[in-house]
Amino acid sequence: MLIISSNLSIPLDEIEFSAIRAQGAGGQNVNKTSSAIHLRFDINASSLPAFYKERLLGLRDRRIAKEGVIVIKAQQYRTQEKNREDALARLQLMIRAVSVVKKRRRATKPTKASQRRRLDSKTRRSRIKALRGKVVD
Repeated sequence: MLIISSNLSIPLDEIEFSAIRAQGAGGQNVNKTSSAIHLRFDINASSLPAFYKERLLGLRDRRIAKEGVIVIKAQQYRTQEKNREDALARLQLMIRAVSVVKKRRRATKPTKASQRRRLDSKTRRSRIKALRGKVVD
């Protein structure tokens, strides 16, 4: 089970893992071992609540395919086990991020006093700049 929060978890059978060869440095070992992990998670076919599905599908993230499948490639570590844990942690973080509902911004107006202060400071600054001009005889 991948635990997202105290009341939400995803069974591991809904998450598909496949081992692939990692890119980058690693010497000859990188050519013969499949240590990187591709994690695939189908949002629509999952047991997530509708709220989470909508928010995940609404994300503009390059890791989410058009079909609604999250693909995470983990190749930071040299072992499959650590890369698998890393991929699961990244999936968990992604799902937790959509569960946070941002506060709506409440439109406010500046007070009369703050408007007056702003205009007074602009007038003062204008007078200072006007005095910088050439002296006329």
